[in-house]
Amino acid sequence: MKRLIALRGAACCRNDTDDIAAQVAALYDELLTRNQLREPDIVSLIFSVTRDLDAMNPAAALRHSGRAANLALFVVQEAETRDSLERTLRVLIYCYMDDALTPCHVYRNGAEILRPDRSKNA
Repeated sequence: MKRLIALRGAACCRNDTDDIAAQVAALYDELLTRNQLREPDIVSLIFSVTRDLDAMNPAAALRHSGRAANLALFVVQEAETRDSLERTLRVLIYCYMDDALTPCHVYRNGAEILRPDRSKNA
């Protein structure tokens, strides 16, 4: 049986189109692989980006990569807070996952410091 869950992920990247596109694709692929998901299992994705990432929209980057063609995607700017991690994109994926599996959140490329408790390598 499957249940609706939310997966979190984040990655740090340079503010250029190539790196944003590469980090978005790598983060998405790792979340799907580690959680044994297929795109039909996904309901929607919400991206957030810090103010200093304006070279490319992460939803557009995911679509341009050939992924998520039929998924609902949304992007917001991350709330600015003192001492927050710069050049960071985050994703929240709502999906259906097998009850027997434990959700695996993915933090990569420097974003591991956001959630060291959830950044263990599987």
